[in-house]
Amino acid sequence: MKVRHSTESDLPRMMEIYAHARAFMAAHGNPNQWGPTGWPPEALLREDIRQGHSYVCESDAGRVVGTFYFIQGPDIEPTYRDITDGAWLDDSPYGVVHRIAGDGTERGVGAFCLSWAYGQCAHLRIDTHGDNAVMQRLLQKLGFVHCGTIHVEEDDYPRLAFEKSARTQSST
Repeated sequence: MKVRHSTESDLPRMMEIYAHARAFMAAHGNPNQWGPTGWPPEALLREDIRQGHSYVCESDAGRVVGTFYFIQGPDIEPTYRDITDGAWLDDSPYGVVHRIAGDGTERGVGAFCLSWAYGQCAHLRIDTHGDNAVMQRLLQKLGFVHCGTIHVEEDDYPRLAFEKSARTQSST
């Protein structure tokens, strides 16, 4: 597998992948994370592509099998400034992964994409819906630590906040 920046020509495939992800989440006890709003909207994905923060994951055969948003820098995610029921582990600049999804045809797409993102900056933050047990297990398997709860603008459901940092892992 490999990761590359998304292009406008990837948009139809990305929309298919997100449709699959919404159906998968609903079938696995998580109908509210993206389902009711049809998240993410195409206009947002177009803007992500334009800004250079949208990525796709290609199989070894060159087929797009996953997609996600990735950005890094100091204090780049405003919704992460207010965390309750805990605290972030590391206040250094970080990367954020949002809207990660696979089409279900290849195993390990999520782990591959998250590992790729971690390789870019070695300090990641990510959040997920409390009903998204599949993502929570993946994050824990990859060494992310549950740090608390954050809230997003898209809906009223709280999100579980996770973090993985080389700085805090090497000190334990």
